[in-house]
Amino acid sequence: MRFVLILLALLFSQLSAWAAPLPRSILVMGDSLSAGYGLRPEEAWPSLLARRLTEKRLDYSVANLSISGETSAGGRSRLGAALRQQAPAVVIIALGANDGLRGLPLTQMRDNLNAMIEASRGAGARVLIAGMRLPPNYGPYATDFFESFGQLARQHKVALLPFLLEPVAMRNDLFLPDNLHPTAAAQPLILDHLWPTLQPLLKSGR
Repeated sequence: MRFVLILLALLFSQLSAWAAPLPRSILVMGDSLSAGYGLRPEEAWPSLLARRLTEKRLDYSVANLSISGETSAGGRSRLGAALRQQAPAVVIIALGANDGLRGLPLTQMRDNLNAMIEASRGAGARVLIAGMRLPPNYGPYATDFFESFGQLARQHKVALLPFLLEPVAMRNDLFLPDNLHPTAAAQPLILDHLWPTLQPLLKSGR
């Protein structure tokens, strides 16, 4: 009898483990600024985000599929497979910087980001757009580039972080020697900047 009870207890514990809900996923689709270019993987802000979620006992995992050099077109081409694989509750789209630096047509960038927003929402995910700025020497193009992110956020009524690098952009000491990529010391500041915009999406659930 005791042996039977032990077997039943083991079976019950296994069934409970199978029935336990999996952590919801936050999918980060970005470029080198989110991939942690020049840093150890655990130093990049998405890794710090995963750590914060654990500390706050929020039942989310982070899937950082950011790639250095990625454009909005590249992100768009990869998103479908990522949505199927991750089934995310939240998608953070942090793309466009490389489009802007290369001077690519903004209509093309907006079309790509628009498609990514629609695909993410179609998959049941909430969306956060992380915008960027270009150096002022890009002229009117820089203004149109920056405003594109806000236009898309308003159009789709999704969360917007106007400028991902805002807390570090004017501090040369927080950039690597290439003056483009933030250092490890900058990553907590970037996360703290993003967190107030992301947190309401997590409270709402999926």
